[in-house]
Amino acid sequence: CESFFTTLECALLDRRKFSTKAEARIACFEFIEGWYNPSRRHSALGYKSPTIFKKSAQKQLQSATV
Repeated sequence: CESFFTTLECALLDRRKFSTKAEARIACFEFIEGWYNPSRRHSALGYKSPTIFKKSAQKQLQSATV
């Protein structure tokens, strides 16, 4: 949790000022769903992003069924 909030703070919150809570909420959502979850490399996935991991898993599955 601490690592996530540090990343959020450094990458988003320290760089912008928000006019409203709603604007901050939207920016946080876009950061998390647009970059943090799909693009960030995860140690549990062999330091691949979820998108890359999913594509490689699908290729392995396809080659195993052929």
